[in-house]
Amino acid sequence: MTDPNAIQPSELDQLPDRDPEETAEWQASLDAVTKAAGPHRAAYLMRRTLERAEGAGIALPKLLETDYVNSIPTAAEPAVPGDEAMEQRITAWNRWNAAAMVTRGSKYGVGGHIATFASAAWLYETGFNHFFKGKEADGSGDQLYIQGHASPGIYARAFLDGRLNEEQLDNFRREAGGNGLPSYPHPRRLPWLWEFPTVSMGLGPLSAIYQARFNRYLTNRGIKDTSASHVWAFLGDGEMDEPESTAALALAAREELDNLTFVINCNLQRLDGPVRANFKIVQELEAQFRGAGWNVIKTLWGTAWDELFQLDTTGALVRRLRQVPDAQIQTYQTRDAAYIRQDFFGADPALAELAKLLSDNKILECFHLSRGGHEARKVYAAYKAAVEHKGAPTVILAQTVKGHTLGEGFASKNANHQMKKLSVDEFKNMRDLLGLPIKDSDFVDGVVPYGHPGADSPEVRYLQERRAALGGPAPARRVHPVAPLPAPAEKAFASFDKGSGSQNVATTMAFVRLVKDLVRDKETGKRWVPIVPDEARTFGMESLFPSLGIYSPKGQTYEPVDRDQLMYYKEAQNGQILNEGITEAGSMADFIAASTSYATHGETMIPFYIFYSMFGWQRTADQMWQLGDQLGRGFLVGATAGRTTLTGEGLQHADGHSPVIAATNPAALTYDPAFAYEVAAIVKDGLRRMYGEAAPGEDQNVFYYLTVYNEPLPQPAKPSVDGIDEGIVKGLYRFNTAESAGVTVPANAPRIQVLGSGTAIHWALKAQRLLAEEWGVAADVWSATSWSELRRDALEADEALLRGEERIPFVRQALQGAEGPVLAVSDYMRQVPDQIAQWVDQDWSSLGADGFGLSDTREAARRHFGVDAESIVVAALAQLARRGEVKATAVKEARAKYGL
Repeated sequence: MTDPNAIQPSELDQLPDRDPEETAEWQASLDAVTKAAGPHRAAYLMRRTLERAEGAGIALPKLLETDYVNSIPTAAEPAVPGDEAMEQRITAWNRWNAAAMVTRGSKYGVGGHIATFASAAWLYETGFNHFFKGKEADGSGDQLYIQGHASPGIYARAFLDGRLNEEQLDNFRREAGGNGLPSYPHPRRLPWLWEFPTVSMGLGPLSAIYQARFNRYLTNRGIKDTSASHVWAFLGDGEMDEPESTAALALAAREELDNLTFVINCNLQRLDGPVRANFKIVQELEAQFRGAGWNVIKTLWGTAWDELFQLDTTGALVRRLRQVPDAQIQTYQTRDAAYIRQDFFGADPALAELAKLLSDNKILECFHLSRGGHEARKVYAAYKAAVEHKGAPTVILAQTVKGHTLGEGFASKNANHQMKKLSVDEFKNMRDLLGLPIKDSDFVDGVVPYGHPGADSPEVRYLQERRAALGGPAPARRVHPVAPLPAPAEKAFASFDKGSGSQNVATTMAFVRLVKDLVRDKETGKRWVPIVPDEARTFGMESLFPSLGIYSPKGQTYEPVDRDQLMYYKEAQNGQILNEGITEAGSMADFIAASTSYATHGETMIPFYIFYSMFGWQRTADQMWQLGDQLGRGFLVGATAGRTTLTGEGLQHADGHSPVIAATNPAALTYDPAFAYEVAAIVKDGLRRMYGEAAPGEDQNVFYYLTVYNEPLPQPAKPSVDGIDEGIVKGLYRFNTAESAGVTVPANAPRIQVLGSGTAIHWALKAQRLLAEEWGVAADVWSATSWSELRRDALEADEALLRGEERIPFVRQALQGAEGPVLAVSDYMRQVPDQIAQWVDQDWSSLGADGFGLSDTREAARRHFGVDAESIVVAALAQLARRGEVKATAVKEARAKYGL
């Protein structure tokens, strides 16, 4: 009997039920079906009802998982336009040559991967023949993010197309000789073929999303119409474990990026074994993508399964497919029909009856071979549905077998990712399976031959005709000839030369002011792409909001709360600022897309990405490496830099090492400017080098990293020193001498050279005064704008010496004749200035902020690390005492005097 005081289900619902009787009838119907036909039938009806509601646009929570079957019914599959038999032969040649290339290279021990492309061959071939637009048609073509481990198959197709030759295939992973092929997609190593580096797993999907978003940004800002471009990202199901792989799914759905398609090769294996051994990765990914708002297409089963699904009148087959974990699906791939009959079909009486209707060959065909990702018709249907879908990005979950067509030794084996070669007998079996006209006699001395039907063969003509119809070869990277950008008006830079007078200005603010002037330039202003991860107000950039606007494809659909203020929060469809929220990884992906637009779209853009310096290189150094590989250009700005300039922020905000990490990147030009005029000079030279007329021998494919500070200090006027601009750019110049600084020192006073970078130069200048006034020591102060550029120049001089060329490093030239020892100081760990120690002829010593940061005032933090002015004085006296130029007791006296 029902308890009248019990809470009824309707009372738990905050939404009022206007017709409880009708609701009860629906619930009773569900109860009746469950009782009469079972819970499986009830669940089926509920799923179909929810699908109908979703298709009708009725606002309901999304159905996150569908049955473990193909999303596109067989009857709805369009015919593949073209010659399927011809495409089958082309794919066979590509499979063969990919395996041959890796196997032939295995004798050198250079590695390689065979199984990934073997599973994904049709995923690529269908796209190359029917979907991927090339760079030679109107627009920018499509952007292809190729799965890194599938690169041998892409090389094999380029070989068939005549873009690569046998010598190059034989030099796969052997580049030192100058005619080799890089292991994976590396634009810096093969810039005419590869457009995007993808093998650092997780970065490909993240970058693809932001590339598709940047394409829309260019269109909405009126820079270039990219509406014909489509971004395709080919990923592995194991790769989706990387947090970057799924970090921006909601962004793609929120901004309705229907110019984006993910193709996830669900071969159910990662490097060591199953992706989800006890679960189902396809179902998990479907729920994840559907929940984020993506259109999901599952392409799981090949045509051999059609008959089985027609026989499944009870739904038992579909239920069993949902139950079986992925690792068991892999096991079926390697077992005989009897095992599959017992383990799969024997689990349900209805399935056991169904299995009686199937021959052993039919069972093996289904469970060993027939996957949706291995059939052109299934893949074509998925791709066509993806490009025609509007209002959301699409993910295609294509099930395949890792190692497909490579033989029983490869298919679905846990170790196949590490298996680098096939035996001659295995190649012969593969040849017979693929039907290739390769003779036994072609295997000379046990070496597998490359296969090619001939430059004028029907296969090659078909391949080239299809690519011509789609706009040229793919993948391909094209750098369209564009005129250098004109230099901005000189006054934008010169305004910093006079200094700030009595006003205190932080170099972070100086940089923002400079950019504010540069974006007003009539010629190049629209080319700037300001990028910031939700810290614009921290960096004083809110003044740019109303003038430039924050990019949003929706514009501004609300009235901002601060609309009555001068610097209100303004979003706009043509907004220039990319304010990404709290995501350094997303901001870096933005930067990479913008910094390579000169190649991707033939449109030169000037991105600057400003961030807490601690959270740039430390968090996203892998993406900085990707940026260098992709030949990106632009300005990275580490704001609120240094270990002691952030008052009170503490250990995880105090950056004392970003220049060390930056120095490891060959494409990064790292600067630590002290003054506003230095910031202006560096940016001016960066614009010239990356976007204007680069000097002979200068690599334009570099990016700049500037550290700027949040400590407001007087900005001095630019000294009238010969060669100061060269010194700023090359990394070192003398800011003043003891005499020019106006301090009084005795005749023949001991002298020391103090090198400071960034905010540390202010402590050096105070130490200069203390040394003169209290200890009778003359100190000359140098501004070291770039320790790493000084080191780079010195390394190049060393390399020249090995070639028999005499060249003196710039740091040695600059310090030539400078009297006394050298003491270097920065707001970073000592390793930063110590980069150049071996090329300094004078006695060398350094100070730095080593160890973890801490929360306190600037003064206390500097005293803690021993880098404040008083510590510099003591270190200078100690250095001079060791040389016998001051009394040893002076060091002890100084320590006592300053409380050290």
